[in-house]
Amino acid sequence: MGKNIVQKIFEAHKISGEIKEGSLVGLKVDQVYTQDATGTMAWLEFEAIGIDRVKVPLAVSYVDHNMLQSNFMNADDHLFLQTAAQRFGAYFSKPGNGICHQVHLERFALPGKIALGTDSHTPTGGGMGMIAIGVGGLEAATVMAGAAFEINMPKVVRINLRGRLQRPWVTAMDVILTLLKMLTVKGGVGKIFEYGGDGVKDLNVTERATITNMGAELGATTSIFPSDEKTLAYLKAQGREKDWVEIKADDDAEYAEIIELNLSAIEPMIAQPHSPDNVVTIREISGKKVNQVCIGSCTNSSYQAMKTVASILRGNTVAEWVNLLINPGSKQVYEMLSREGLIADMISAGARILEASCGPCIGMGGAPGSGHVSIRSYNRNFHGRSGTKDAYVYLASPIACAVMAIKGEIIDPRDVGIRIDETREPDKFLINDNLIIPPKPNTKDIKIIKGPNIKEVPVKEPLKKNIDAEVLLKLGNNITTDDIMPAGSKVLPFRSNIPAISEFVFENIDRTFSKRAMEAKESGGGIIIGGENYGQGSSREHAAIAPMYLGLQAVIAKSFARIHRANLINFGVLPLLFKSESDYDKIEQGHRLLIRDVIISIKGEQNFKVDNITKGYTFEVISNLNDREKELILKGGLLPYVRR
Repeated sequence: MGKNIVQKIFEAHKISGEIKEGSLVGLKVDQVYTQDATGTMAWLEFEAIGIDRVKVPLAVSYVDHNMLQSNFMNADDHLFLQTAAQRFGAYFSKPGNGICHQVHLERFALPGKIALGTDSHTPTGGGMGMIAIGVGGLEAATVMAGAAFEINMPKVVRINLRGRLQRPWVTAMDVILTLLKMLTVKGGVGKIFEYGGDGVKDLNVTERATITNMGAELGATTSIFPSDEKTLAYLKAQGREKDWVEIKADDDAEYAEIIELNLSAIEPMIAQPHSPDNVVTIREISGKKVNQVCIGSCTNSSYQAMKTVASILRGNTVAEWVNLLINPGSKQVYEMLSREGLIADMISAGARILEASCGPCIGMGGAPGSGHVSIRSYNRNFHGRSGTKDAYVYLASPIACAVMAIKGEIIDPRDVGIRIDETREPDKFLINDNLIIPPKPNTKDIKIIKGPNIKEVPVKEPLKKNIDAEVLLKLGNNITTDDIMPAGSKVLPFRSNIPAISEFVFENIDRTFSKRAMEAKESGGGIIIGGENYGQGSSREHAAIAPMYLGLQAVIAKSFARIHRANLINFGVLPLLFKSESDYDKIEQGHRLLIRDVIISIKGEQNFKVDNITKGYTFEVISNLNDREKELILKGGLLPYVRR
């Protein structure tokens, strides 16, 4: 039997276990990278482990999220990250060099390798033909310290692409939006999507990266394309031709599932508020007035995408009631656009050009007005993520966004008669790595500088015999990590200060949560009740650390998103599943629950008896921890486990 791409890469990196669906497998990791919103904790955690230098072949610390320097806190974090990278032997990408996923694709991603990143959109690297997986910061820290990356082997699903896109108006963004419409935000849970078929040849590396980037919105562990002549062309253009290897599936490779997708049939698509899978064709909702348009982010900020946007804007004017914001993905893209006069075309049309950073995508500036409609070429449109709670955020391709900025309404770009220059990636990129600081050979005398807002990592106590705690909050389906731990310019500067950031937990859902949780902490702590896909979205481990700091003992849900479940375990919070979903309906906020003999149950069959003390009945929950996860929970999390 032949092998698929995922099996080939996993087998080349296997340290322990079996490459068999559902089995625990330990993998050697080639690259680890962090970004500043999660990296501050990751490097604090690495320091706490006590290792002198990173043990992976390549580590990079990026700065791309916390870019607004309205006070000392973000600037202090940047200096901490730079000195930590120097001390521990990592590359440092300075502020202004660009968004981590775009820069990593340009300068470091390698076909056939495995990368971990402390950001849920790390699978962007799958466009290069590499296994790139988003993880929590503590997981990344332990791997940088020399540990294997352990994962339950996901299902490998083949997506067969046929035909060709109806260029120039249909793009890679429309491909992934179509898949989100088909599969939903839960459609990729426990799966790796491997793309194949004749249609793959119609997509270049940055277009493939757009698709793998938003595989995170499907809930997938990661997504990957073959490494072929298009990959070689991109690497050659980046001056990295020597890094190319061919990687393709065998003709007789087997998959858990096969999905057919005809590229020729795809139309311009748009995701409506407030979920990336609430997708329709643009023509279905055309005519709605638009107030803001944002183009860029790690999903759609390549040179090709930006040059195409410039060609649409050239000679046109942004509608009088529209505010157009553009953030190129990297310094490389920004500099090339500038030297070719394309930034001037954008400015002339009325665009506001932001720095090469995440910006409005993470709620760091660029918030829409009250009740406004914002069209974005970004990857997420969760309620309130933009920084404005009552805004209506839609997701569409950069081409559609540019057209809507000019017309001032939601409209299919094929229906407007605007001239567009179809562009591709160049044969040679401008290479200027002067904002990437390489590792130094001798690091022991380098001092790590920590500002006053940077606090040590909190550590949970080992698991106790019983959990006797109050239900602090009952939630519905698809609760995001944005819901749990909001982002934005108000909250993000506290990423390196858990006591301070914990005051914002669930702020957009229940402003009293933090205070109530601290009060409950004195009498056994708290429990959260969740629906399906609890913790979807960003990899931010703060959505686990801050609730743990507030005394959270367990989350009982119908199902969990992969990264958040791992983060809960890494910080000693027990993730439990309802054995019967009808029990979910009976529990209310304020009920007191007693989970007896927790340690015995974890070591045994993982069946737990829960007494609802308030209502006087008993129900059952289960856990599905593997052997390593059991040890982590028993010890109080990954950090005390690694220390021991």
